[in-house]
Amino acid sequence: MRFGVMFANTGHGASPDGAVTIAQAAEAGGFEAIWTVEHVVVPSGYESAYPYDASGKMAGGAEDFDLPDPLIWLAYVAARTERIKLATGILIVPQRNPVITAKEVATLDHLSGGRMVLGVGAGWLAEEFDALGVPFDDRGRRLDEYLAVMRALWTEDKATFHGEFFSFTDCISRPRPVNGTIPIVIGGHSHAAARRAGRIGDAFFPGSGSIDELRALVPVMRQAAEAAGRDPDSIEFIAGAGARPGDQLDARVEQLAEIGVSQAVVPAFPADVLTGVGEHLNARYG
Repeated sequence: MRFGVMFANTGHGASPDGAVTIAQAAEAGGFEAIWTVEHVVVPSGYESAYPYDASGKMAGGAEDFDLPDPLIWLAYVAARTERIKLATGILIVPQRNPVITAKEVATLDHLSGGRMVLGVGAGWLAEEFDALGVPFDDRGRRLDEYLAVMRALWTEDKATFHGEFFSFTDCISRPRPVNGTIPIVIGGHSHAAARRAGRIGDAFFPGSGSIDELRALVPVMRQAAEAAGRDPDSIEFIAGAGARPGDQLDARVEQLAEIGVSQAVVPAFPADVLTGVGEHLNARYG
């Protein structure tokens, strides 16, 4: 089992000192990756249901909180760390220009020595899409196509792509990712996300649902992979490991391991706690 730290660019981690402190504490604790979240804007009074909390609202119902851009935040902490992987969990790709995003992500990977992991999702906040002038209803098709656009730009010497939303011929994008491409993690705890992970993902990250909810998504992902001619065992399974350190965290990690999770992600605990949590988890389960 490997371990990551989630929500790193929120709370104390949203400040300059906090960002560095959290990232360095995670690295010192032996965590494999540090994960960031994204919202460009949060429209006040939004009615879209947040899918990861029974309340339907983010962060205990809060609307007004600092949330730095994940790629800029990761670039900032990349310069103050050495080995920890730099992950988005998630980047709302359908809201972004994929050609520009491919360049930004490859640049960050190049400058960090190949540490970038691109977690992506379709998004849930319709009011945010409206504010950005991006259609909400076709976000799934956009996500699929935008990932194909980025992979073409990362892997082809002169990339050519002709799709529903983007079309270009013989385009050169440099620098290239250090390892030839960048791992793409499909986020979301829906069946649609599980199927997308099976079809085109390098990993699946359905969040922090119950063990039964997570277990039920595994065959959906595996069946989609087999239908696409892919090996389901090649797709990594990542999930949230709980909100508090201690016995409850240990029990959750053991349950995640039983259903095939290979990377468990904990919240960004305070730095003085985070390093010890990482050391404990790696000593016991790593």
